Amino acid sequence: MATNKELFDEAQRLIPGGVNSPVRAFRSVGGGIPYFVDRGKGAYVFDVEGRRYLDYVQSYGASILGHADSDVVEAITFAATKGSTFGAPTPNEVAIAKLITGRVDGLEMIRLCSSGTEATMSALRVARGYTGRDKIIKFDGCYHGHSDALLAGAGSGVATLSLPDSAGIPMAAVASTVVLPYNQVPVLDDSVAAVIVEPVAANMNLVAPAAGFLQGLRDECDRVGAVLIFDEVITGFRLSMGGASNYFGVTPDMWTFGKVIGGGLPIGAFGGRAEIMEKVAPVGPVYQAGTLSGNPVATAAGIAALSKLDDSSYLMLAGRAKALAEGLTKVFSDVGVSVTIPYVESLLGIFFLDFAPKNYEESKISGNSGLYSVFFNSMLMRGVALAPGSYEVIFPSLAHTWDDIEWTIDIASAAAGDVADFIERSGH
Repeated sequence: MATNKELFDEAQRLIPGGVNSPVRAFRSVGGGIPYFVDRGKGAYVFDVEGRRYLDYVQSYGASILGHADSDVVEAITFAATKGSTFGAPTPNEVAIAKLITGRVDGLEMIRLCSSGTEATMSALRVARGYTGRDKIIKFDGCYHGHSDALLAGAGSGVATLSLPDSAGIPMAAVASTVVLPYNQVPVLDDSVAAVIVEPVAANMNLVAPAAGFLQGLRDECDRVGAVLIFDEVITGFRLSMGGASNYFGVTPDMWTFGKVIGGGLPIGAFGGRAEIMEKVAPVGPVYQAGTLSGNPVATAAGIAALSKLDDSSYLMLAGRAKALAEGLTKVFSDVGVSVTIPYVESLLGIFFLDFAPKNYEESKISGNSGLYSVFFNSMLMRGVALAPGSYEVIFPSLAHTWDDIEWTIDIASAAAGDVADFIERSGH
């Protein structure tokens, strides 16, 4: 089999940057050659050269059970023998819709699609169709997929009409998108169609919602008749049986989902109150479609994964996350490096700061320090795979054992020493 370098060299000739998603290129952690995964099992992945890594990427949270869970594999195999796609309704679509709506309070109807980007893009279209308004509020540092209207970042000041975050996006596409600081409740007016938010921000490293933030958004949306959308592509079924909305006790008007509901296969979904979702074609005027939406293999995988999650699953995940956070905090403290390791149930962050950021501007202080790159590469060299980007989070899975957590902390003690040495050499 080809080496990582051979594959990456060939990939760069065939694929922009050699990768099919930018962060995989390792450029934000100093460059180098990405490991090409040959297979995964449980908490581990194995690259094409036979190296084993304890994996905390877990497909950015999608593999909550760990890689190649036997029940998920069995469900995929059985579904695939019956056909992989039909462009027609299948029983699995109804089954997974019933499963998801049955777990999330207030979620009355749902539409399946093929990715988180499709889900958020479609949810905004429905919100605009429902309200008859154009303006969208999002929060700086929250990532909602790569549709044009949502690839916008904040400029100077508290609030600004946004500038595109990517070439190829016309100003007109973001002219109705307003970007605000996370954890600050805005004063809305009746031009706002929707407010979309990550209930736990997991794309600026991990930033938890401040007390009253989510309820404040709920109250403001109610006051002006705007639609509140929780983007639960990451948090959905990661924090509790009912996702972040049940965990925090704040019910939005619409939700978006992905990751966990696909059991490791591509899927997305958006849903909400029936009166809003009945605006979606064919019963309403808002068009949304997809040949592979509700794919029978993906839905089979999702049903298998969700069916294995119960209250005890979340207790196990939370316990492992807490132990990992406390262990990492100690090893850095032992070498005199300031870190803050926030965690919300099974999501962990790591900030090279002595405080927990409340927004993207504060998060960037850590992200721009270069210390995560040192930590990442030191951990990877010793066999622990974290996400190759300082704004990503750590995802323990149910396959991570207590021994895995202890070994990670042991490895991290050496990596923390490397960070301390870097700080001393560079004069940080």
